[in-house]
Amino acid sequence: MKNPPALEQLIDSLRCLPGVGPKSAQRMAYYLLQRDRNGAGALAEALETALEVVDHCKLCNTFSEQPICPLCAADSRDKNLLCVVEMPTDLLMLENTHAYNGMYFVLMGRLSPLDGIGPKEIHLDKLIKRAQDGLINEVILATNYTVEGEATAHYISELLKVRGIKTSRIARGMPMGGEIEYVDSGTLAQAMMERRNVA
Repeated sequence: MKNPPALEQLIDSLRCLPGVGPKSAQRMAYYLLQRDRNGAGALAEALETALEVVDHCKLCNTFSEQPICPLCAADSRDKNLLCVVEMPTDLLMLENTHAYNGMYFVLMGRLSPLDGIGPKEIHLDKLIKRAQDGLINEVILATNYTVEGEATAHYISELLKVRGIKTSRIARGMPMGGEIEYVDSGTLAQAMMERRNVA
């Protein structure tokens, strides 16, 4: 026996979510229709509203309901620093540290040729244009320390270097409160290589 066509369409639509396979999508669809129709309606309404009103900030490329997001519009931000991150979640994490007060650029991904994600898909043309706006003195690369994140940082640094734009990379090493015996050898080796002088 097959599911009704509308239910099959719902299941197929839920499969677009990361990490959701056929069985998970089916469970979600059944749950929404059987146990939480109000939640399903709210979800449908929220999705429709988000698709209508949320776009990308023209400056930093993060999600925004205005052409320029509130963070880019804030006069209190340091307009000379530009921090490049992979996703909006990375921007939020950096903001939560209260350690950075510059501007951002969100790539919305990272270079991954095997997945068909090249320079165009992560908006590198827009990033280069932003980095050359005459205000930016330094670009800080804060991509993840994964193979793809490292490749993305290297690629961007090469693009910026030939244009004479100062580029730096976030440090890596021992985590705050970490104990040496519990840190993996790769992280420990990196911390040793990136050691600094004690004042």
